[in-house]
Amino acid sequence: LEAIQGLWPTWDKILPADDPGGPCPSNSSRFTCVMGGAAVRDNETGLVWEQSPSTLVFNWQDAQDHCHDLAISNRIGWRLPTLQELASLVDRSQSFPALPAGHPFSNVQLADYWSASTLATNASAAWGVLFFNGSVFAGIKSFTTFVWCVRGGQGVDPQ
Repeated sequence: LEAIQGLWPTWDKILPADDPGGPCPSNSSRFTCVMGGAAVRDNETGLVWEQSPSTLVFNWQDAQDHCHDLAISNRIGWRLPTLQELASLVDRSQSFPALPAGHPFSNVQLADYWSASTLATNASAAWGVLFFNGSVFAGIKSFTTFVWCVRGGQGVDPQ
């Protein structure tokens, strides 16, 4: 039924956030608040993100564990996003943070966020996104940085 109504996410969509303001929009084309406002569904990708990611930093393995242990609105099944999933939130026309104007997220740091994607050439490093400007980085997994957990999608098995 959802596919008939055009609700299946397709990565060729470009939806405006068009949020009238407030922490969780009620009439955004791109974002829909779910789980009592504790999470946000991105209608472009179908992924569900924490509305307010942790402000703690983690090394890469602890970031994986943090997401796997996370329960929001009594729902488990959270994980670290792939690089492509994390980067799908970026709007490079914006900065401080590089998220779509009118986004409903809070506590997003102007810093690096881990992805689950390991470098093909170096298993001790993983990819991430810098939400200051939306650039991609490669970091050593023992270093600490921020984590933004996601639910849904296909994900990857961490190495």
